[in-house]
Amino acid sequence: MTVTSFGLILAGVLLNATAQLLLKAGTNTLGVITPTAANVLPLAGAIATNPHFLGGFACYGISVLIWILALSRVPVGIAYPMLSIGYIVNALAAWYLFGEALTSGRWLGIGFVIIGVYLLARS
Repeated sequence: MTVTSFGLILAGVLLNATAQLLLKAGTNTLGVITPTAANVLPLAGAIATNPHFLGGFACYGISVLIWILALSRVPVGIAYPMLSIGYIVNALAAWYLFGEALTSGRWLGIGFVIIGVYLLARS
């Protein structure tokens, strides 16, 4: 895998992870979302005007474009598993930004993901 290919994959993964974090920040501002017939339009309006959601949607859109560029260079069997890097990024960012727990089991899982991504990248 070339540096450019890996860079595209990493950019796509980081944008996807950022989108997840922004969507979580958006849900934190709205609280528990329970759509009903009575609140579906106000809820859609609140989501459509929330900067966190808008940023998350933008990151998703850009990540799809970058991902297409990556897939044109790397076999999907190599590229797709690299998305697991997002688990590492999001676990660490959620701990830092939202105070979510990083238990020993999660650290062990992160270690396995790192080993798996390393093995994939070298294959």
